[in-house]
Amino acid sequence: MINTFLFDLDGTLLPVDTEKMLEEYFLSLTKKLSNLFDPHFLFKSLYSASMDMINNLDPNKTNEEVFFESFLKKVNYPKEELYVLFEDFYLNDYKELGKNIKANEYVKKALEILKEKGYTLVLATNPVFPRIAILERLRWAGLNESYFDFITTYENMHFCKPHIQYYEEILKIIDKKPENCYMVGNDVEEDLIAFKLGMKTFLIEDYMINRNSKNIVATQRGSYKDFCEFVSKL
Repeated sequence: MINTFLFDLDGTLLPVDTEKMLEEYFLSLTKKLSNLFDPHFLFKSLYSASMDMINNLDPNKTNEEVFFESFLKKVNYPKEELYVLFEDFYLNDYKELGKNIKANEYVKKALEILKEKGYTLVLATNPVFPRIAILERLRWAGLNESYFDFITTYENMHFCKPHIQYYEEILKIIDKKPENCYMVGNDVEEDLIAFKLGMKTFLIEDYMINRNSKNIVATQRGSYKDFCEFVSKL
């Protein structure tokens, strides 16, 4: 029996081209710190530290710890001062990235239907960003944290997509079995991998990502509108 829905954010609840948005993010953060570091060096350092975080499989380190451990080795700058600069970036400059994004009407409607029906909802976004940034992107999607019973962030998670351990950690935290869950996402590799644990999956095709042209194995697939119609019939 399904009682839980996990949702990806970028390209799923938030109607954006994820790759383009990430590129804009790196450029904006690089610009923010350009008076401290050479932009090319900084871009490479940010990207490299992000990849170290994504590839980390040490359950004793949060994603945040892995990121800064890697990043600080590269830039050799006081951690406390960097934390202040990053926080200022997310509180101010980061908001500019969402000014032209338009929320999708079916997303909010679908979540409201599921909340009304009593489902547990998890924001299962790839936890490579701090909570402050994830809540900001939720606002771009016309949503807020009250819709969700749990939100994955780089402060509270120890693994990233597409590692299966990411989904195992969520299940442990929310105390659910995989067969009780639906994973909803737009990324064939990062989101649909949840089926390996026994979760059902719904592929949102509007902003679908299939980097390696993988065979698509999904329980359901369709547009935002199709998903909304699907949950209304549950």
